[in-house]
Parts: sequence; C-alpha cells; structure tokens
Amino acid sequence: MVRPEVRWLQGTIDVVGLDEGAVLPPGFAWDARTGSHRAPAFAYPALVWQLIRGGVAFDDRAKAYEELPAGARELPRLRDYQEAALDAWAAGRGGGVVVLPTGAGKTLVAIAAISQRRRATLVVAPTLDLVRQWATQLGRAFGGEIGVVGGGHHDVRPITVTTYESAHLHMGNFGHRFGMLVFDECHHLPSDAYATAARMSLAPFRLGLTATPERADGRDAELSRLIGPVVYRRDIVELSGEFLADYEAVRVTVRLTDEERALYERERGIYRAFVSSQGIRMSSPSGWTDFVIQSSRSEEGRRAMRAYVAQRRVAFSPPSKIEHVGRLLARHAGERAIVFTEDNATAYAVSRRFLVPVITHHTKVRERAEILERFSAGTYDVIATSKVLNEGVDVPDASVAVVSSGSGSVREHVQRLGRILRKKGDKRATLYELVSEDTGETYTSERRRQHSAYR
Repeated sequence: MVRPEVRWLQGTIDVVGLDEGAVLPPGFAWDARTGSHRAPAFAYPALVWQLIRGGVAFDDRAKAYEELPAGARELPRLRDYQEAALDAWAAGRGGGVVVLPTGAGKTLVAIAAISQRRRATLVVAPTLDLVRQWATQLGRAFGGEIGVVGGGHHDVRPITVTTYESAHLHMGNFGHRFGMLVFDECHHLPSDAYATAARMSLAPFRLGLTATPERADGRDAELSRLIGPVVYRRDIVELSGEFLADYEAVRVTVRLTDEERALYERERGIYRAFVSSQGIRMSSPSGWTDFVIQSSRSEEGRRAMRAYVAQRRVAFSPPSKIEHVGRLLARHAGERAIVFTEDNATAYAVSRRFLVPVITHHTKVRERAEILERFSAGTYDVIATSKVLNEGVDVPDASVAVVSSGSGSVREHVQRLGRILRKKGDKRATLYELVSEDTGETYTSERRRQHSAYR
C-alpha cells in the first residue's frame, strides 16, 4: 500500500495518496485536478494529529523547519505573572493569546516560549521600529544572527523578524520553514490581508501578544482560529505600582476662544443640518458611510463635508490647545514627555511652536531611530507625534503623555498611556487628555476612556 504524502505548496497543504472520500480535518477539500486533498497551510497541525492518532503512516514532506540547537543563553528571571502566562500558553498546547499591558514584559514571555519549544521561529511585528527592537532583543537572548524580512532586507534565518505586510507578501514562500509564530500586537492580524499570512503558515506553535485584543469591527474573534484563544490576561490596574509605574490620568477641559466658538458653531450647524435633511443617523453602523455617499452627490453635500472637517479641526486642534500644551510641558520641565495628536498638521504645529522633534509616518526610518535614541538618552526631553508612536516606543524614562487630540479608539488611548508606564525606580506617570469644552470631542473622550485603566 502506498503511504500518503503530506506536501507543502505555496501556503497550502497537499495530501496525496488518500481516497476522495477520506475524512480529514475542517478546511480540506478534494482537488480533482491533482487527485489530492488540499487546505490552507494552517490546517497542517490538525492533519498530522489526526493521522498519528488514527495510526496512519505517512511521509511528511511539508515541514522544513528545524529545531534550534539550544534555548536562550540569556533569559532574565520571569516575574510571577509572566511565568503564569507562559504556563497557560503551554497548557493550551502551544497556541493562544497572552494579554498584558505595555511595559509588562510581553517580549520576555515570547523569548521564554521560543526557548521552551526550540523551533525555528518567525516573529511578526507591525512596524519597522518594532522589528528592529525584536531583532536586538532576540540576538541578545539567543546569540548569532537574527534574520530580518522587510524594510529592504530579506534575510531568512532560524529566528527571523518581519512586518505584517512582509509576512503577507512572503509567507507562501517560507511558511513551511518555521515551527513557531509570534504575532506582536496581534490585534492587527484579523485584517483580510494579514490573516492570510497566518493561514499560509503550517507552524504548529503560535503565540499572540497584545495589550488590547478587542477590535471595533468584532474581528478579534478570528484570533482564536488564527492563533488560539486568550489563555492569560492581566490589565494595567492589576499591575500598576508593583510592576508598572503608578500613574494618574487627568482630563483637562479647554475653553475655545470666542472666535473659535463662533466658527465651530457655524460649521457644525451646516454639517448637522445636512445630516438631518438626508435622514442620516450618524450613530448607526452605516452612518459615516451614508454621510460620505450623500455628501458627494451635490454642492450642498460637499459644503457639508467641508463643514464637518472644519468643525472637527476646531474641536481637536484649536490654537488655544497648543497654549495648554505649553503650560503642561513647562510644569514638567526636565521630564521626558510625548505629545500625541490626531493628525500630522497638529504634530508639526507643536514641533514648530516648542522647537521639539516630531515623528509622523513621513519620518524616515533612520531619522525616527535617531530621534528615539536621543529621546532615550535624554538629549531630547519632548517628542511630538501623530499616531506612529502609539506602538513600539520603549523609553522607561518617559513619564508624561499629553494627548492633544485623538480618535475615539479605546485601544489607541490605552496604547498611549502604555508608552509612559514602564517601571523605573519610583517614577510616577501622568497622562493629560486635552478636551475642547462643549464640542463633539467630549463624546470622543468618553468613548476612548471606556477601559478599566481610566476608572
């Protein structure tokens, strides 16, 4: 009797030598063109488990990953909650999501997991800054060269770090070369393109790391299929003081000038009148889409869209807010501070007003790294940024965050708080949230504060 063969084929698994009626795990379908059963590569572990349990001898020509010759050569002692997270992940047969706040040492949990399983590992991170940080820490822990794919590099090694974008592009080529996947900031994974990368890998061991797994679109439920369920969770309020810095979150109400108020009321009135005339309910799931469609169909609608943008700009970034930013920076002179804005224009305005470096998505990788290094060293006390530093800043000395403006996203607000919570001595962190009085920003603030960290 011919033994079945399990083969790798560009992000899929091909099972040759079984009858068309063979019962295989979910995801497999009969391909009459090749006379084989085929499924996305992530069905590989379930297939192997079923064949072994059923006593079916087979030739495995799919996996091409190797075992690491040794575990980590340098691994700091894990804290109790990190040990508990690692144990919970291992109890889940090496698949699952660990939820820990920024600064709580998620990277160390991942390094310990890699050391425990000793399989060739691909770490996937959302930004090139984080790729660089991971490569540095993995190199320190395991020694030797760490592979990097992305940002002009394509060096695949037994331990490799890549971006979500590059994983999506290349997993069909090297998804069989890794037995373990680590998804940093794994809440990014459920998007259509990035999820494909997870499906095109046959890695049996998967670890997701995030501080905020929930997504507004509800697709965080996909994490269970792509990585595994949440196996361990601790939030900011549970770890602050002992493992994270003590902190205070202060909401500062900013009063608009008479001119700003007049402009806000006029433009908001035009926008609201149009929405009402079209029967659009902005609170409904389709509200924004309906507004965009209707506003594109007439000059009145286009004026309403301009009014929406104008009133939002007045609420989120009036000149009077920048004056408040200046007062807060003066209050905390000598401390390391990050000023967050909703848009690039405001970030540049803060940079010009206070002569501080700015980082946006336009900032080149090398310049960004240089600014962060100087910020970490204390050469710069203040950085202004829009959204790109919501993730990936590792500066234990940073103790002040000023949220000049932001979206209604709970995740974004928690991430910004997390940037200043890394423990260092008896540091006490402060997050200031500037909110324009009697504007739509008040509602935005209430939405983003719906997290235990702000109660």
